[in-house]
Amino acid sequence: MQSTLNSTYSKLALATVCAVSMGLTACQKPAEKTEGAAASQPAASASTGKKIRIATEGAYKPFNYTNADGTLGGYDVDVAKALCAQAKLDCEIVAQDWDGILPGLMARKYDAVAAGMSITPERSAQVDFTTPYFKNTMVWVAAKGGKFNPQAISGLKIGGQRSTTMAQYLQDKLSKTNEIKLYDNYDNAYIDLKSGRIDSVLSEKVTASEWLKQNPNYQIVGSEMDNGDNIAMAIRKGDPLKAEFDKALGALQSNGELAKLQKQHFGN
Repeated sequence: MQSTLNSTYSKLALATVCAVSMGLTACQKPAEKTEGAAASQPAASASTGKKIRIATEGAYKPFNYTNADGTLGGYDVDVAKALCAQAKLDCEIVAQDWDGILPGLMARKYDAVAAGMSITPERSAQVDFTTPYFKNTMVWVAAKGGKFNPQAISGLKIGGQRSTTMAQYLQDKLSKTNEIKLYDNYDNAYIDLKSGRIDSVLSEKVTASEWLKQNPNYQIVGSEMDNGDNIAMAIRKGDPLKAEFDKALGALQSNGELAKLQKQHFGN
């Protein structure tokens, strides 16, 4: 496990991150963990290797979430555990608010991020990414029988989660003719959708499908959109840990473990 840095160095490291941070990550002091989220927990493996910490959000079901008992679960968490077992790494998985998740990595609070994070040019300027372990698509979620039409999006209130590729899409493509509302997480976006404060939410298909299971009065409207969204783990620039992670992810792809975990968490 990385040793704890003194407070002066941490402040300087975080200030540097904020000075160079681009677009898709917020520059704020990262919280120790997501409010109400799990404390740190070990990955289940009898490893003999070095100790590392991996951060996840713990509020992005089914990629990552916090169970009732405070433990962390989800696809990201299970992939991280499988990777650590494959690479014989002694891993600890911790929760971190989304807006502070890359600043926390740069400040060496942990060694890697596994949080449903998309590879983008802005993030790639700050961190290295592993081989992708999931390919995403995005969809519109709206009320059944409502007025939302994905072929005519104008004069509407559209929601999404800030610091995501969906948020960037909304701002780039639709902000001139619509009111874009961005939230800390998708749960809050869906609360406003159900209350009628917004007309639709732009979300990843898998997270939208998970939410729709408990909300039958809403649906995916239109076709899913492929925006080249590949999800990978983030590691500090130049960290040799990337090579270890890539090798382990390659093995999990080859032996079918990734496909098994995807079916477990996302179905067919």
